[in-house]
Amino acid sequence: MDVAAQAIRRSKPVRVRDVRRSLVGQSVLVAAVCLIVDSVDFVVGGGLHIPHGPLLLLMIVAVDAALALPARYSGWVALAHALSAALLGGTDAGLLIAGYRAGAWLRGWPAPASLVAISTGIVVARMSDTPFDRPVWLLDALQIGSTAVLPWLVGRYTTARRAYIDEMRHRREVEARDAATEVDMAVARERTAIARDLHDVISHHVSAIGVHAGAARMKLGTTHPSPAVLDSLAAVEAASRSAMIDLRTMLDLLHGAADTTNQPGLDNLEELLQNVRRSGLATRLHVHGVPRPLPGSLDIALYRITQEMLTNALRHGDGTSVDVEIDYQRTSIILTVRNGIPPVSVPAGRGVPAEPDGTGRGLAGIRTRAALFHGSVSHGPDGDTHCWETVVTVPLEEAS
Repeated sequence: MDVAAQAIRRSKPVRVRDVRRSLVGQSVLVAAVCLIVDSVDFVVGGGLHIPHGPLLLLMIVAVDAALALPARYSGWVALAHALSAALLGGTDAGLLIAGYRAGAWLRGWPAPASLVAISTGIVVARMSDTPFDRPVWLLDALQIGSTAVLPWLVGRYTTARRAYIDEMRHRREVEARDAATEVDMAVARERTAIARDLHDVISHHVSAIGVHAGAARMKLGTTHPSPAVLDSLAAVEAASRSAMIDLRTMLDLLHGAADTTNQPGLDNLEELLQNVRRSGLATRLHVHGVPRPLPGSLDIALYRITQEMLTNALRHGDGTSVDVEIDYQRTSIILTVRNGIPPVSVPAGRGVPAEPDGTGRGLAGIRTRAALFHGSVSHGPDGDTHCWETVVTVPLEEAS
């Protein structure tokens, strides 16, 4: 997440610079087009043959080139075009753009002042061309409306619409953040409720199992019971302690305070197998290839998968033996567990029949954990050895 946030922060200035460069380029292009149109119109209209014609052409070039200036100079650019209109009779293309910029970018009194200046320049230009009479003043009004007022209003509308869109976008972003916060709070409340229920119900029963098993073992120790009975009770005690440790870890996880450094991994398999052996199930571990460090989350997941496989072997196997194999390959790690299958007439290892199609919750949990790391799971009876085999294959980065 931190890496992604840094990438976003780095990308924002780049996008801003790109947009600014694009706007500058478009401003220069607009100014160049206005300059060419107004200059050609002046020359074709015979402007070079009037007194000071070249100087007036230079003035047209200057005021149109000013359209490429930043938006903060829009008021001065509008004033320059108003003066140009009064002296030259109008630079139509540049005047339209100057009016639009004034309406779009200016705020407060400079905005209407620029409109008055441009309108005044148009009136002065028309008064110098034609004597006063009513029809000419009507044309003046139309000229002001189309050349000054309309571009100015379009600029105001464009800015107002952009501000409205920005406000709506900002409102949606705020609503999305609020919704995400509500979801996070709801999840946190639900996780707290789950953690409370786990602590109040399961921890009580598991603790009671450990206490009673320990008390029974101590009482039987004075009557010389068989070692198998004492080992079974010791296994119950050890299993209850392990269950409490795992439960506390889960509670920390639900409370958002889990410490993954204290989570068990493949290095703790021998301890897990030892607890299984105390139940009377012969368990063997075989490691192939060269062991190498695994990502912490994958190491924990493989341990939990092995734990679930052994639980399935205890519940559904024939109760004789189970083999655990770990095969470290260059691009994957393969975890395999094999246990004997009881005859049809004999109940499973702990008297719990297995699902015939392998759809039990244990296998579903194994598939879910493996899928988090793009792994695959296969399971079923092995016809050659008459064993049930569960194989989990997880891809890894190629070993160097």
